[in-house]
Amino acid sequence: MNHAFPCGTPALDFLGTLRARRNPVPGEKLGTPELLDDWFVESGMFDGAPAADEADLVAALELRESVYSLVEARIAGRPVDVDGAAVAVLNRHAAQAPVVVQLGPDGTRRSGTAAQGLATVAREAVEILGGPDAALLRECGRPECTQVYLDRSRGHRREWCAMRTCGNRVKVSAYRSRHRTGEAPAAAGHA
Repeated sequence: MNHAFPCGTPALDFLGTLRARRNPVPGEKLGTPELLDDWFVESGMFDGAPAADEADLVAALELRESVYSLVEARIAGRPVDVDGAAVAVLNRHAAQAPVVVQLGPDGTRRSGTAAQGLATVAREAVEILGGPDAALLRECGRPECTQVYLDRSRGHRREWCAMRTCGNRVKVSAYRSRHRTGEAPAAAGHA
């Protein structure tokens, strides 16, 4: 697999195709049309590659960055500029035909073009950004990670995009740091 899906929602997992955004050289996971095809298939959006081309890749990157700027505004508590370029890009994609879902002899079949896949991502982003889930948007607490997720945890205290990756890395790093400095863990209930 070329891509990770820690968020449970394709629109937010799509944002994670640019890893470590604040690093001097972020990790681009959509460097080619073929990698975009892989994302669509690995995400479960399509059963087979939609045969993306360079124009689809340019559109995907534009959509991803537009959605990220809107998500970033929501997380920071800034109002979304509904007349801005990012909203125009998002709405333009969301207005297109979505992925075709049909019942076939072996169950559900999903097919379409890359543009239809982007429309499906955009529609989900509109639902998140324009609905009550916008208040649940968070960015991973691991400094090297910029993955965004919906915090549906009890008490809304989730810190990482995924415990098995970022959460474990933070905990292992803290453990090593404590043991490197010779610091003993605090004993509960002892004075």
